[in-house]
Amino acid sequence: MAHIEATSPHTMNTYGRLPIALSHGEGVHVWDVNGKRYLDALAGIAVNTLGHNHPKLVPALQDQVAKIIHSCNYYHVPDQEKLAAKLVELSGMTNVFFGSTGLEANEAAIKLARKFGHDRGIERPEIVVYEKAFHGRSIATLSATGNDKVQKGFGPLVDGFIRVPLNDIDALRAATDGNKSVVAVFFETIQGEGGINAMRIDYLQQVRELCDQKNWLLMIDEVQCGMGRTGKWFAHQWAGIVPDVMPLAKGLGSGVPIAAVVAGPKAAEIFQPGNHGTTFGGNPLAMRAGVETIRIMEEDGLLDNASRVGAHLKGALARELGALRGVTQIRGAGLMIGMELGKNCNVLTQRAADNGLLISVTADNVVRLLPPLIMTEAQADEVVAILAPLVREFLDQ
Repeated sequence: MAHIEATSPHTMNTYGRLPIALSHGEGVHVWDVNGKRYLDALAGIAVNTLGHNHPKLVPALQDQVAKIIHSCNYYHVPDQEKLAAKLVELSGMTNVFFGSTGLEANEAAIKLARKFGHDRGIERPEIVVYEKAFHGRSIATLSATGNDKVQKGFGPLVDGFIRVPLNDIDALRAATDGNKSVVAVFFETIQGEGGINAMRIDYLQQVRELCDQKNWLLMIDEVQCGMGRTGKWFAHQWAGIVPDVMPLAKGLGSGVPIAAVVAGPKAAEIFQPGNHGTTFGGNPLAMRAGVETIRIMEEDGLLDNASRVGAHLKGALARELGALRGVTQIRGAGLMIGMELGKNCNVLTQRAADNGLLISVTADNVVRLLPPLIMTEAQADEVVAILAPLVREFLDQ
């Protein structure tokens, strides 16, 4: 077979792409258009929850495509209610708005917080956000993001955000002391793009308590760390708390574009007809994907699998690489793992792909692993067998 070049000359140059074009997948493996096989330890950046070509998901989606793909929101979509009821059950919250992307979910959360403030007579509502956060690339979500590099060139940014460091309740109190315009605290339980940085359990509990005291919305972005990735349906559940607003996306549809904003009682009635909307959000195909994804996760015990295989993978990385000079820390939960190195390691993405492994590097020096939740311990060992020599070689350079 002739080699096919992976290029996109008519597509905007918005991504630092590798010279790879994927053709198809099976389980935790994918193949490129030239027939090379890769072990997928990225899952489309935490999207392909069930891996590729899942035997339970594919027939369900084929069935849905043959019935109806899109319906506008002038009409009821039965699987919207079915998926919303399931998310309410899993989260302990109240109701759901459906969109198509994580950015859209986070944008809706920001709008919810602002309207929550305006409804209370606050003219210029302010939202607490965090250093190293990533919430999206629209102007509002970019403004909430804590990354100068991705914000550069897009000013003026939206105001109304107060930025604080992670895991420092005193800093949060100091930054908001006496400010009657604060309406919400907004963060990722585990920062994905920021480098797999987790909020401590005690800090999560402290922020929940502070939001209750101040009558603020607690808004937790579970776009990347939610949907079973850490071994709980939502990563904040390890702290035994319930947020007021929870954006979801990525893994909820196992590859079909889908997002959700789940609201608790304090936020459930803020949006009324005309306040918010979307064309593609909640369409029948996306809703079927969400319903089936959760059903399969429950049937196949994928939360327990994420915990068990994630612990195995993290332990194997620690044994092979943890003692190396240049490995700063191996951290994360479940199948959301980051290995921080002492220098920029972006080259490892290409080197891993050359050796048949798909990973990413985030925050320039953190190797990020987000494999499908169906991964086995034996496949996790394969990840380490490929990755460990590459990291050793890189650190020796």
